[in-house]
Amino acid sequence: MKTAIVLGAMALLTPLPGLAQEPRFTLQETDGGVVRLDRQTGAMSLCTRDGGNLVCRMAADERAAYEEELARVEKRVAALEERVSHMRPDTLPDDAEFERSLSLMERFMRSFMGIVRDFTGEPEAKPGQPNRT
Repeated sequence: MKTAIVLGAMALLTPLPGLAQEPRFTLQETDGGVVRLDRQTGAMSLCTRDGGNLVCRMAADERAAYEEELARVEKRVAALEERVSHMRPDTLPDDAEFERSLSLMERFMRSFMGIVRDFTGEPEAKPGQPNRT
């Protein structure tokens, strides 16, 4: 029965005829179950049969690397949260910054609408007439 599960899993992981790519995983039966090797990442997992299902778990050294990466990311998130906590959310831009932003947005919109007119063939609005875009 164990061999049938391994062969079934290998059949699912084998590429279809006509496809030039190799399978991502390689399976090797052992006394304790099946070792699954991810050929793209090099990660190895030990798979065992549990109630008719094949359950795979990370190898111990991969688990340690995973825990180290998780600790690094948690430390980075904590540092970012600390930095954000000192920012004042109620601070509004001053008038000069607001006018600069508005000017940039106006230039962007005029340029963008010019591109739209070029694509649609619509003539530019004459001074004194509203632009109907």
